[in-house]
Amino acid sequence: MAYTDDAIRDLTRRVFGLWQDNTTDLAPDVMRQSVDAYLDQERFEYEVERIFKHLPLALALSSELPAPDTYKAMDVMGVPVLLTRGADGAARAFLNVCRHRGSPLCEAGSAGSAQRLSCPYHAWSYDTAGDLVGMFGAHTFGDVDRDHLSLTPLACAEKAGFVFASLTPGITFDIDAFLGDFGPYVAALDLDQWHIFEQRTLDGPGWKVAWDGYLEGYHQERLHPKTVGLNTIGNLMAHDTWGPHQRIVFGRKSLPKLVNQPEDEWDLDEHIRLIHSIFPNVSISGILGDYCLLSQLFPGPTVDTSLTIQTVLCRHEPSTDDERETAEQFSALVLQAVRDEDYWVGFQIQNALKSGATAEVLFGRNEPSLQHYHHAVERYAELSVDRDS
Repeated sequence: MAYTDDAIRDLTRRVFGLWQDNTTDLAPDVMRQSVDAYLDQERFEYEVERIFKHLPLALALSSELPAPDTYKAMDVMGVPVLLTRGADGAARAFLNVCRHRGSPLCEAGSAGSAQRLSCPYHAWSYDTAGDLVGMFGAHTFGDVDRDHLSLTPLACAEKAGFVFASLTPGITFDIDAFLGDFGPYVAALDLDQWHIFEQRTLDGPGWKVAWDGYLEGYHQERLHPKTVGLNTIGNLMAHDTWGPHQRIVFGRKSLPKLVNQPEDEWDLDEHIRLIHSIFPNVSISGILGDYCLLSQLFPGPTVDTSLTIQTVLCRHEPSTDDERETAEQFSALVLQAVRDEDYWVGFQIQNALKSGATAEVLFGRNEPSLQHYHHAVERYAELSVDRDS
């Protein structure tokens, strides 16, 4: 079920109270982070390996595999991934690599419906459960055990409207344990019921520089005066955490309407903006109203690069010209805000940090979500063996 009216009213009341008190949720103190966290390639590679290659990643919406015998192929940080929904309805993940000579079965970025996926090199074919079901010229190939030539599986789980997978073969995970008490909040968004209006990829600055922009509203009125800052109050947010995951609640500039207005007359879609952040790289912004922005941010091959899959969602598929125009306007606005504003300044930050002007970056008390994220990165990166071993 979606967020209840009572839950939205409680969050609105909370943000309204912060606004009345001219404050925001605060961390206990200012946090200092070494600039090496943004620049050091060795540290970057270690953190990517320990976090992005070992933890479950939300790689697709459940709705991207809409029926049995559907698939989606992706290149995820250099790892060829094939997501499928089998004939039995179960979501699965594999390395997108034919077990004959290593050719990808499906081109990265492709998706569709098929009972069999055939290698473009020698026509070996696999079903959506990953089993080898066909070998061209099998009678001349020689004896092989087909049972040992299935696609290489990746741990996979479907939860809360997402298909999660690990990028490293042999690693397992418990998605309920990973999401913890945050899981029901994500599930309550009913993302599998939304329509995908548009999806695109954006090049960005380094993973951490780019991701920092998703986690605070301190910059919104200055950097986004004609986009998201038009309606959102800067430096005002309620902040909640569940393990490494977070929810941010921004106040909208309509909040003053609530002064002396009875709560039972509040428009619950108007006054706050919800952002859910699934560690380490998924932001779900919107939900109240009819439009939502899903961002999946992946580190690039170097410390100063990243790639973002930006998906614009509509609560219902637009069916009229006016509805399509409104959806297109929302899509254009979020593209401008992220690509032309956040990432524009992010590229400059990434370059400026190399100058040696500072040995550390600061996160204020009014940026608790940033502090929480960077602490989580450090904690998860050290779950395994020491870096020097």
